[in-house]
Amino acid sequence: MSEAAILHDDRALDVEITQAQPMPLAGAFRCEPKELLALVGPSGAGKTSMLRVLAGLMRPEQARVAVGGEVWCDTARGVFLPPQRRHVGLVFQNYALMPHLSAQENVALSLLHLPRADRAAQARHWLEHMRLTPEQQSRRPAKLSGGQQQRVAVARALAREPRLLLLDEPFSAVDQMNRQGLYQLLADLRRELAIPIVLVTHDLQEARMLADRLVVMDAGQVLQQGTPDTIHRAPRNARVADLVGIRNRFHGQWVGASEQAGYGLLRWLSNGSDAATAPLLRVRDKGRIPPGQPVSWVIPGDGIALMAGPPQGAGEFRAEVTEARHLGEITLATLSLAAVPGAQLLLTLSGPQRAHFTAGATLGVKLNLDLIHVMPLRRP
Repeated sequence: MSEAAILHDDRALDVEITQAQPMPLAGAFRCEPKELLALVGPSGAGKTSMLRVLAGLMRPEQARVAVGGEVWCDTARGVFLPPQRRHVGLVFQNYALMPHLSAQENVALSLLHLPRADRAAQARHWLEHMRLTPEQQSRRPAKLSGGQQQRVAVARALAREPRLLLLDEPFSAVDQMNRQGLYQLLADLRRELAIPIVLVTHDLQEARMLADRLVVMDAGQVLQQGTPDTIHRAPRNARVADLVGIRNRFHGQWVGASEQAGYGLLRWLSNGSDAATAPLLRVRDKGRIPPGQPVSWVIPGDGIALMAGPPQGAGEFRAEVTEARHLGEITLATLSLAAVPGAQLLLTLSGPQRAHFTAGATLGVKLNLDLIHVMPLRRP
């Protein structure tokens, strides 16, 4: 089988779903060919249930699932294709390999529609593509490392020449060293596979590194979708900010429009702060928040800069280092601000600037006010 056979027609995945039982699911998203979309959220968010609907392993109450012009599920029309007719490649968290079969025989199981001799040849091709040696291909799963077993599982999924690849927490049982190799393998495959790829992961760093777009889920609901950078810079609400691990999130009150068009005033509040003396920040205003509204707001790490001199201008504060954890090539630092009692800035530092970061040190910090994203809080 030639390398060109890896290529597939360009066909996107479109999903719309609404159901209450057995697991609440609601939302819609699209995954383009050659795109990797990551479903992220806490345990019980519905990520794996969503994957089961896509694979045809669970029949939804109301849904439409289509890849290109082929409809796999449309409850309104009574359409529901079983898994064997969907041409889906599915990689499970626990690999789901047959323990009594060799790696080659495990891959050949997905090729039962071919003559026996062709199955063996195809299985060897895909295992070689996963960079497994002939000797490794002859081993049973128990004689393979976790990373090698995962490569067998990926080879088995791709041997079906799927139109959609689903990855359910595929790297969680693999040690960090093998995980890096699998990340590179997935990156290489994406350049060759012209199909949508949907990844379920609880690892936010993994999702940001691998995915083109994120779909953030909670309690079965799709809360927000977009590029990792977009969601981290502009989460839809405080819950999304929590779910994607935005560390620098604060509370405040929206004062109202400022004298400069397109900007408004944000009062930075925290536990123990006095509203009368709380700092006012001039930030971008989209005109959607009424004056007096309690708000939550975030700022990305690259919106916080260290200053050599004392604070003098807007968004500049005197800070004290309350904690500094030096972890190899990076330092995790916690800063407290006298101007906002109880508020803490969390920074990840690298390079020579971190050498002088010790608990008790004082320094200046500057917030890039244009990068602050404000979200209204629901009134009780």
